[in-house]
Amino acid sequence: MAHIFAFWESRAFYDSFMARSHDRLAAAQSGTFKDSQAKLFDYRFDVKTGFQPRFSDADLVRVAHCRVHEERAEHFTLMQEKVWNPAMAGSPGMIRGLFGEAPGNEFLVLSMWLSAAEHGKYRTERVERLALRAQTEADVASLTGDIVQLEPTWTV
Repeated sequence: MAHIFAFWESRAFYDSFMARSHDRLAAAQSGTFKDSQAKLFDYRFDVKTGFQPRFSDADLVRVAHCRVHEERAEHFTLMQEKVWNPAMAGSPGMIRGLFGEAPGNEFLVLSMWLSAAEHGKYRTERVERLALRAQTEADVASLTGDIVQLEPTWTV
């Protein structure tokens, strides 16, 4: 499995790429992959500090894709900002991240870490305690995610 993260300077640049170049590039890659999924998320806010789409200083990315109950979307966003972000920002191995939103009450939390060991220090008991405090179980209808070990030669 491969994860590809693309960051666009603006929606206008994204729309221009989709209109002018996407189909040609997709046709050239035909047969090189299967079961591709793509989702566009709008940036809402940073996790920790000013997000930069730079991966050279990170070894690991944690990505969480959350589908949230419609009536709980505002609460989920507030808890991300007031509970989860400060906790992640306080973890020494966490470099930076972002919180994004897509139509249909879908959210993406992407966090970049120095290493798997640093991310592991954050996870265990702390996540359970934070989830209780943020009432995550009441907010989230489904959660999928992955821990992505970065491959430096794939970074452009």
